[in-house]
Parts: sequence; C-alpha cells; structure tokens
Amino acid sequence: MLNKVKNLANTQEKKRLLSNFLSLAILQGANYILPLLTLPYLVRVLGVEYFGILSFATAMIVYFNVLVDYGFNLTATREISIHRNNKEKVIEIFSSVMSIKFILLVISFILLILLVFNVQKFSQHADIYIYTFGTVIGQMLFPVWFFQGMEKMKYITYLNIVSKLFFTIAIFIFVQEQSDFYIVPIVTSIGFIVAGILALIVIYRDFGITFTLQKVSTLKIYLYDGWHLFSSGLFTMFYVNSPIVILGFFTNNTVVGYYTLADKVVKIVSSIFTPVQDALYPYIVKKLERSKQNTLDILRRLLLYSSTIMFIVSVFIFLCAEYIIVLISGEKIEEAVEILRILAFFPFIITIARIYATNYIITFKLEKYLPKVYAQTAVVSAFIFAFLIPLYEGIGAALAIMLIEAFATLYMYFIVKQKITLTKENNE
Repeated sequence: MLNKVKNLANTQEKKRLLSNFLSLAILQGANYILPLLTLPYLVRVLGVEYFGILSFATAMIVYFNVLVDYGFNLTATREISIHRNNKEKVIEIFSSVMSIKFILLVISFILLILLVFNVQKFSQHADIYIYTFGTVIGQMLFPVWFFQGMEKMKYITYLNIVSKLFFTIAIFIFVQEQSDFYIVPIVTSIGFIVAGILALIVIYRDFGITFTLQKVSTLKIYLYDGWHLFSSGLFTMFYVNSPIVILGFFTNNTVVGYYTLADKVVKIVSSIFTPVQDALYPYIVKKLERSKQNTLDILRRLLLYSSTIMFIVSVFIFLCAEYIIVLISGEKIEEAVEILRILAFFPFIITIARIYATNYIITFKLEKYLPKVYAQTAVVSAFIFAFLIPLYEGIGAALAIMLIEAFATLYMYFIVKQKITLTKENNE
C-alpha cells in the first residue's frame, strides 16, 4: 500500500498535489468533526428558536462575504498559480487584491449599520448582526487564494484548525444557557480574525511577501478580472442563501431553525470533495497549459468518482433522515426530517455543479458565461420561491432549492458540452 502511494507521488508536481490534498483532507476532517460536536450542543442548549435567530443572522452576513470576496478566491488563485515564481508579480497581485477587499469591507460595514438601525427586523438583534460581521473581517484578512495559488495548503489547514478549535472550546465553556446565544457569533468572529492575522504573518515570514500600495489603474484591472465571478456569486447567493432569509421574513425563527438543521447536515456533507477540488484546481490550471486532453481526462475521472460517491451518501441521508435529526436535536422533529429527506440529494447535485463551475468553466477561462447561468437561475428561483415558500414554508424552501440547483447544474452541463467538450472533439 505504501509503495502505491509512493508511486502516485513519483514527481515533484505530484508530491505537491498529494501534500495539498492530505492537508485539505485533514482540514475537512476537522470541518466535519468539530461542527458535529457543537451543532447538537447549540441546538439543545439554545433551542430551535434561538438557533434560528443565529442562522438568520449568519445567512444575512453571507451577502457581505460575497461582496468582500469579489470572486478573488478563484481569480486570484489562478493568477497566483500562474505567476508564483515571479515574486514581484505575486506582490502586485497580493497587494491589489487585499486593497480592493479592504475597500469592499468598509463599504459592507457601512451598509450593515444602515440596515440594522433602519429596519425593524434587524434592529431587534442589532448586536448579533454586528458580532457576526466579524467573520467577514476574518475572511478578508485570511488570503486563502494566496495559499491555494502557491499550492501550500498546509498553512490553510493549520490556521483553520486553530480557528475552529478555539470556537469549539469556547462554545462549551461560555455557552451554558439560552441567554448566552450572543456569545456564539463573538467567539466565531474572534476565531476567524485571529486566523486571518496569523495568515498574514506567515505570508510575510515564510514567503517574503509585503504589502505595497498599487496604482488605481492596477486595481481597476483586478476589479475587472473578478467582475464575472463576483456577479455570479451575487446571483448564486440570491437563490442559495434566500431560503433562510425569506423564511426569516415570512415565517418565524422556529421554522428557520427547522430548515437550518437539515441545511447544516447537507452543507457539511456536500463539502466532502472540497479538498480534492481545491487541491486539483491550481494543478489543473498548470496542467491545461501543457495538455488540454490530459486535463479533460483528469476532470472526467474527478466527475465520475465524486458524483458516484456522493450519490451513495445522498441515498444514506435520505434513508437515515429521522435518526440524523434525533441525533442532532435530541428529539424527533417531523418537519425537520421531511426537509432533510427533500434535501438529501443536494450533496450529489452540488458536487457536480461545483466541478462544472470551477474545474471546467473557470479553469478554461469561460467564467464570462457564469453570470448568465446564475442570473437566469436567480430569475427562475424568484418565481419558485414566491410559489412554494408561502404555501409550504420550510418544506417549500427545500423543494425550491432542489429544483433550482438542478436547473443551474443542467445549464452548466450544456455549457461544458458545447464550449469545452465539443470544441476539443472538433479540434481532434
């Protein structure tokens, strides 16, 4: 077995790929284990209603995360990967991206303040939204895209595990009763911010990368480069994040809590192949420069293996939905069970969608098509949400998100077939 692993890593490039995969796999293991410890604890200590309040606040703050990210987690990763041996260029990319993200962070905070002090829905728990915004600060400080582009994923693993361990330990120490619910976003934000600061120290110490002010003309280039993925992210957030937000406005915190219970389960499971996709992304970008055929062969295998495993996992979730909800909440909640059964195949569909979007479309620099995909999906989702959520509340939200994700995935499949696969076959 050991010899097989050694044979797999018989070149420097493959050794780096294997190291990155193992680092991200360890991180993903922590992402599984630690939430599985805290999620049942929080639901039982806070109750479904207060858990729903925190879930609604998190869903709202996600929009600001998308604004500050601006698609750089993919475009900047690609640029760092291509130019990683050119230190001067890497400093330009790092400084430009961090400058833009800081400006967007300030804009986001101003928008949040206007929102929480002028809209009654938010002013009731204004402190919760402000505390939760700390996660946006932390994610701005933590340049995941830099480490991915340099193919040094071990740093992401170490720093993220430190952050999550801090959060997990703090939750068990400080959250003892329902009135402690405000502590959850505080410790979450502190963990993110500390990890971000440590990441910047590592970049300076181990890579010798320093921040330098860039010309406005240079910042405009990077703004333009990230625009397609940023606009795609906004449209994506509209339909991916909207179920919780819409439920929060039109139902109550308990219904939000029921939906979030099921949603958390499928979102955790959906990230099984994230380490593989993240580790392969910069590798595939470099591979494409040498051979389009080999790149497509790698992507076909990735799609086949990932989708097969996730289909089996989705069937398991469907069959065991009742036991999963009881394990998390300590009681049988029929509505949460039904929602989880409907969402059971979300991991299968979203895994395929991510591979098409990131490993195919973005790798082949076809991201200009993504805003069209997500914009049309957002329009379709508006009608589906308007019809299903008022009628069926949490169950309607689950049905809606499954229909919408299936639509977006099929759309991307046809783009890949027409713009990449057919082009390749014609060239041959």
